[in-house]
Parts: sequence; structure tokens; C-alpha cells
Amino acid sequence: MAKIKKATQKEIELIKALFLKHYPNSLTELNYNNLYELLISVMLSAQCTDKRVNIITPALFKTYPNPITLANANLEDVKSHISSCSFFNNKAKNLIKMAQSVIENYNGEIPLEQKELMKLAGVGQKTANVVMIEYTGANVMAVDTHVFRVAHRLGLSDAKTATKTEEELTKKFKTDLHLLHQAMVLFGRYHCKAVKPECEGCFMEEHCRTRETFKV
Repeated sequence: MAKIKKATQKEIELIKALFLKHYPNSLTELNYNNLYELLISVMLSAQCTDKRVNIITPALFKTYPNPITLANANLEDVKSHISSCSFFNNKAKNLIKMAQSVIENYNGEIPLEQKELMKLAGVGQKTANVVMIEYTGANVMAVDTHVFRVAHRLGLSDAKTATKTEEELTKKFKTDLHLLHQAMVLFGRYHCKAVKPECEGCFMEEHCRTRETFKV
């Protein structure tokens, strides 16, 4: 397989401008009312669709409206609330441990610093960054499966891991990372899909490194 040619600095600026033009005020599609609900929603969204998470969370938040109630929750009951979500067994355990840590170590207030968030059970770098992006507009990048795919198809990265891809995108884009993250998520979710991407008329067609692959 031929190595994909990386985007030039000029192309990077054009790609960035196009994403900001087409997704000027992009936000998460997860439904939440506060930081606690956002964190839980993002934790549940790992390898699960936002649509599924939004179906699950109303009843979960009603039963456990704050860290205190979740910290004291029965594991099997939490599992029953999120059983239609992927990896619900581990996620249920992590949700309770996360809440217990918030109570014990942060006086019931969820921290809004990457390294502190990552100390919570079930919170990796991507989850921490997504929470900060959505809640504070932090200038950080988060790489999920959609961002990873789009970055590689556009020649923005050839890194093998999400963490390395995040580093490359952060270095290349520099600013507006919170907007660019969500723009790439939405673009990958609805247009530049893993299977049968909508290439015809795509506003990124000129910059796509793999468009020939999808032509019949």
C-alpha cells in the first residue's frame, strides 16, 4: 500500500478554514445539564453511539442526580440502567468509583483539569479532553474513531495511535481546537463515514488522500 502524502502547511490552513466555515459553532450531540452529567455521558459514549447514550441517561440521571447518590449506588442497579450500552459492566463499576473519588478527593466537585480528571476511574485522556472542550471551550484536541479516520484520510496524520494523532493535530492546527475537534467528529459521523463515505460533492474532496479508494 502506497504511503499517503501528508498535507502541506498551506493545505492544513485551508482544511482548518473549511472545517470552521462548515461547522462554526459545533457542539456535542450528547444531552446534559451540568458538568456531572457531561462527564458521565462522555464516559458512556466510549465505543457507544451518542444516540444510545442519550436514550440511557435520562433515567440514570433521575435516579442518581449527583455524585453523592452515585457514589452510594448499588452496582447491579447501575448496570441495569446502562445495560444497553457497550461494556456496561466495566462502565458501571467505573461510574461508581468515579463518583466516590469525586466525593473523597474533590469535595464533591468534579475537577476541570486534564490530569485531575484522568485520576478518576474510567477517564482517559480522550474523555478528559472532550469534557474540557465541551464544558470550557479549552484549546485541546480529542481523537475518537471519527477524528482519527478523518485526520488520516486528509493527510493530517499518519500516526498509528489516537494519542500520537492528537499530538500531530494539536501541533498543526494550534488554535480553535475545540471547534475543530467537534467539526471532525460530525464530519466523520455523517459524511466521511468508515463505510460508504459521501464523497460526491464533499467540501473536502480536493484535500482527500483516499477518495479514489471509494469510487465504484
